[in-house]
Amino acid sequence: LRSAAGVGGGLVQPGGSLRLSCAASGSIFSINSMGWYRQAPGKQRELVAAIIIGAGTNYAESAKGRFTISKDNAKNTVTLQMNSLKPEDTAVYYCNAQSKGTSYWGKGTQVTVSS
Repeated sequence: LRSAAGVGGGLVQPGGSLRLSCAASGSIFSINSMGWYRQAPGKQRELVAAIIIGAGTNYAESAKGRFTISKDNAKNTVTLQMNSLKPEDTAVYYCNAQSKGTSYWGKGTQVTVSS
């Protein structure tokens, strides 16, 4: 694996939706997981949702029931559909891929939920 890159994000009102996509490049057959993390000001980076290859999905409690992560094997991408967004979802979101014990991070994209 060479890199992971994410796109999406932006400004949305409370209750709105956004979609984030994460693409991996390189030796994709070595990927163990792909997903999204987020970091709000003054807080630690935390898992939002991830797909564990061959094992299923993992969601933060705050994301369950509102966010859905899915994988497009043909495009080597994962998409995070975020619905019913809340102001507390405001953060920088980072795409992540893990391969052979190494984490690959995207640059981060801002998600702001505000009226």
